[in-house]
Amino acid sequence: MTSQHEIARRRTFAIISHPDAGKTTLTEKLLLYGGVIQLAGAVKAKRGRASAVSDWMEMERERGISITTSVLQFPYHGFQLNLLDTPGHADFSEDTYRTLHAVDGAVMLLDRAKGVEAQTRKLFRVCKQRAIPIFSFVNKMDRAGRDPFDLIGEVESVLGIGVYPITWPIFRGGVFRGVWHRVARRVYLFDADHAASSATLGAERPPVEVTGIDDPLVRAELDDDGYDRLRQDAELLELAGDGFDQERFLQGALSPLFFGSAINNFGLEAFLESFCELMPAPRPRATDQGPVEPSRDEFSGFVFKIQANMDRAHRDRVAFVRICSGKMTRGMKVTHVRSGKEIRLANPSQFMARDRTVVDEGFPGDVVGVHDPDLFEIGDTLTGGSRFSFEPIPSFAPEHFARLVMVDPMKRKQFARGIEQLAQEGTIQLYQPPAGRAGDLVLGALGQLQFEVVKYRLESEYGAQVRLEPVPWQLARWPSRADGAPLDLEALSDAVEGMVVLDVRGRPVVLFDRAWALQTAERLHPEFVFGETASGVVVRAA
Repeated sequence: MTSQHEIARRRTFAIISHPDAGKTTLTEKLLLYGGVIQLAGAVKAKRGRASAVSDWMEMERERGISITTSVLQFPYHGFQLNLLDTPGHADFSEDTYRTLHAVDGAVMLLDRAKGVEAQTRKLFRVCKQRAIPIFSFVNKMDRAGRDPFDLIGEVESVLGIGVYPITWPIFRGGVFRGVWHRVARRVYLFDADHAASSATLGAERPPVEVTGIDDPLVRAELDDDGYDRLRQDAELLELAGDGFDQERFLQGALSPLFFGSAINNFGLEAFLESFCELMPAPRPRATDQGPVEPSRDEFSGFVFKIQANMDRAHRDRVAFVRICSGKMTRGMKVTHVRSGKEIRLANPSQFMARDRTVVDEGFPGDVVGVHDPDLFEIGDTLTGGSRFSFEPIPSFAPEHFARLVMVDPMKRKQFARGIEQLAQEGTIQLYQPPAGRAGDLVLGALGQLQFEVVKYRLESEYGAQVRLEPVPWQLARWPSRADGAPLDLEALSDAVEGMVVLDVRGRPVVLFDRAWALQTAERLHPEFVFGETASGVVVRAA
C-alpha cells in the first residue's frame, strides 16, 4: 500500500478525564471492539477477574489507578488506531501534557453524575491551547445522573466550547437501553439482560439491534413513555442548533458529543464508527523551520516519552517516538538533531501496554518505541538528516518539594542510576547543586503521589531504599536574562533570596521558600525573567 494510504488510515489520539470517570475502562472496551483482546478486564482487579491491559506497572495494578501513559495500537475497520491512555490523576498531569503533544485529537470523558470536573478543565485548556480536535463522551449512563441537556449546557458554559450531540441516550423506565445516532439516523438498542452496571456482563460485546427510529420494535422495546421521550428529544435537538461544522471541530471550537456506558459496552460501537470518520488523519507539525507535512518523503519524529525498565529482565530504556513524516523502516539510520549523532533504529517496536512487537515499518501518526542508549531526552527530534527541530515540550513548575536521602549508602550506584533515569523520563523533577558545589538532591513534583511512585520504583526496580524529608521550598522558576544574554549563575545567586540549582537537563532553576521572595526578585531585578515553564536549554555563561 502507498504511504499516502497508510497516513490516511492513521488515527492518533488520547483519552483525557478526571480520575474515576472510567477512562481506563473505556480504553479496555475499545481494545475489545478492535479485536485485540477477547475479554475486557477491570481496572480494580479482583480474584478471578482479569486486570486492565493498559495498566501494566505493578503499582497501577495494586492501586487500580493509571500512573503512566500506556501506548496501545490496534486496527479497527481498516483504520490503524494509536491510543495513548493517559493518567487521570492530577498528580501525574505532566505526563498527560507531554502526551497531548503527540496526538492529533483527544476524547474528553465525562462522568454523567459529576459533569465537568477540575482535572477535566485543566486538560481541556491544554487541548484548546494546542487547537486539538476534541470528542466528548458522557460515560456511566447506566447510573443515575444529570439530564443530558443539562450536561450540554455545562460543557458549553464551563469549557467555552460548542457541542454537537451525535448520539443521544434512550431510556425505558430510567434504564439506559440504547442510543439514537442523529447523523446516521439509526437506533442502537441493547439487550435488556445486559443493561445492568456490571463489569462481568461488560467483558464481552453485548447483543445489539440496529434499526430505524420508525421501526415498531423501538416502541415495543422502550414502551410508550420511553419512545415518546426519544421522539421529543430528537425534535428538540434538531430545533436547538446548527448542523455539524467540520472546520470548527478541527480548530477545537466544536466538540461532537456521544453518550454511553463503558462498563457494559453500550454506545461504544456507534461512537467508534463516527470517531474514525471524523477524527483527522495526521496533520502538519510545527518546527523551527516551518511546518512539516506528513507527506514529506524524509523521515522525522520526536520523543515525547521515555520509560525505563519496561522489560525488567533487560533493564532497558525505551524512547517513544511520534512519527511525523516519511516512512520509518527497521534498521534505518537517523539523525539525533540535538547531539548531531547518527543512530540506527535496530528494533523499533509497537506496543500493547508492556507487550511489544518489533515492526519493520511505521508511518506518520504511528508511535514506535526505540532503544535509548542513554542519549534521548523528552522533546528530542529525529530526522533523516535535516537539522530542524519540532516545537519543544515544556516542563512545568512543580508544586511540592522534598529532599531525597539514601537509606543504605552501599546502594549509591543503584540509587544514582535510578534517580537519574526516573528524572530523565519525567517521573519526577530532580534538582541538584551546580558542578563543584556540595548539597542535597531535591525532588519537585506536581503532586504528592509522584513521590510515592519514585520511592516505590527506586526500591522495586533498582534495589535502592530512600526516604523523603521536608524542605522549605514552595516555588520553582526557570531564570533567564531579559536581554537574551548568557546567564551568570554567580550573579543570579547573589541577586535572589533562594537556592540556585540545576535540573536534569542542566538548566538553572531557582527554588524560593515563599511567594514574597519571588516577587521581590522580580521587582528588584528586572534583568531576570523567572519562567513557570521551561523548554529547550537556557544559555549559561561559561
